[in-house]
Amino acid sequence: MSPEVVTSRSNARVKQLRAAFAGQARLSSGLIAIEGDHLVQEALRAGQPLKTVFLSERRDLPAFVPRGVEVVRLANDVFQSCVETQTPQGIAALLVPSVGSVAAMLVDTPLILIAVALQDPGNLGTLIRSAEAFGATGVLTTPGTVSPWNQKTIRASAGSVFRVPLAQATAEAMDLLAQSGVRLLAAVQHDAQPIETFDLRQPCAFLIGNEGAGLEPGWLNMADDRVTIPCPGPVESLNAAVAGSLLLYEASRQRRIP
Repeated sequence: MSPEVVTSRSNARVKQLRAAFAGQARLSSGLIAIEGDHLVQEALRAGQPLKTVFLSERRDLPAFVPRGVEVVRLANDVFQSCVETQTPQGIAALLVPSVGSVAAMLVDTPLILIAVALQDPGNLGTLIRSAEAFGATGVLTTPGTVSPWNQKTIRASAGSVFRVPLAQATAEAMDLLAQSGVRLLAAVQHDAQPIETFDLRQPCAFLIGNEGAGLEPGWLNMADDRVTIPCPGPVESLNAAVAGSLLLYEASRQRRIP
């Protein structure tokens, strides 16, 4: 680590870090940024190699940072200008986002969640966290869905985004699911069968729609069946993340039964 402290906000490395936090892939050279001790350690535990670690001048180099990783020290105000949190912990890192494959999700008995045009990063991050918690083999995202590498998504996932296989729900990906016998179950509010009536011990994938509009007709027509979560209370609908988490839990519950 160089003892020199970067004090200019126009420094090239500072600009790259700021662009990565803003999701500007071209300006960040395709790297993503994470901030805070917990996320940096989660990335390392998941085997994610760090490109660069940034420290505010008030922080010592943590022992968990591997040897050989480039370390750049920033003045406190410069560090604050890059990150999005109000009370930063003084450590951030750049890393290459992992690229998953649908083939990696088709292991054992596949259990996949497909996020269709979800726009709330908190919802997607929560779903990725639930996917890991309930043993899902992967998460697919469609065009129009917020990036899994959005800062709020990463934080909401609590590190699961580094471990759960992620890929895009392209036409080729959906064809591969069909060829592999994965049953598509569309989560809807009305005109559907209760989720507990389905045998979820077979390969299946849940389609979770947009927070406001739900699933588009094209995705509904693609589904093999429509499922719903019975709600005895007088609520109009469930939050997308809550609904997806409950569906994954039910699949996990059934798969634990001998």
